[in-house]
Amino acid sequence: MSDSASEPSEQPAATGSGPLLERRYFIDVARPRKSPAQLMAEVQADVPRFSPDALANFKKKDGDDGPIKLGDEFHITILGPWNGSVRVTEISATSFEFITLEGHPEAGRIRFEAHYRDQAPEVLRFEIRSSARSRDGLVAFAYDTTGGGKLLQEATWTAFCQRVAAASGGQALGNVVVETFRHDESGHVEHTRHD
Repeated sequence: MSDSASEPSEQPAATGSGPLLERRYFIDVARPRKSPAQLMAEVQADVPRFSPDALANFKKKDGDDGPIKLGDEFHITILGPWNGSVRVTEISATSFEFITLEGHPEAGRIRFEAHYRDQAPEVLRFEIRSSARSRDGLVAFAYDTTGGGKLLQEATWTAFCQRVAAASGGQALGNVVVETFRHDESGHVEHTRHD
């Protein structure tokens, strides 16, 4: 039985610093050979397989082998000074969610989901949505000023989407679309989108 006193604390966005960043990465796939539930079962069975090791290497540190379960934890070795851990907080047949843990460079949540686009069974959308702030002012400064963390994160989740699209057996309808909604302290929202 694990000692809950020694478990790392969850680090929700409210505990972070700087602007709240909502990010969305998605790719649409025509004529997938797998349903959203079949595709998500494959991702949940082996999350590290879909992440580019050179950029973000996932290692399960709490939980047994096999598909992810509630409470499982992963340590992510990220290129540069951005290592951190996450915990599985939600799982369904077509989605799952991580929350960052104490010490991760970000404070927030990230959700992975597969679904048919507009209820059209010939087009499947895989998307990753995150809502997070930097862990502290130093991380916020490094992320915003150097841009290294942002570029690395974007490259990681873009590659993840591409690998899931390939696993679907269908034809990607374009590049991965990246959207960011940046909420500053004054309530202003800046939206950017590119593919």
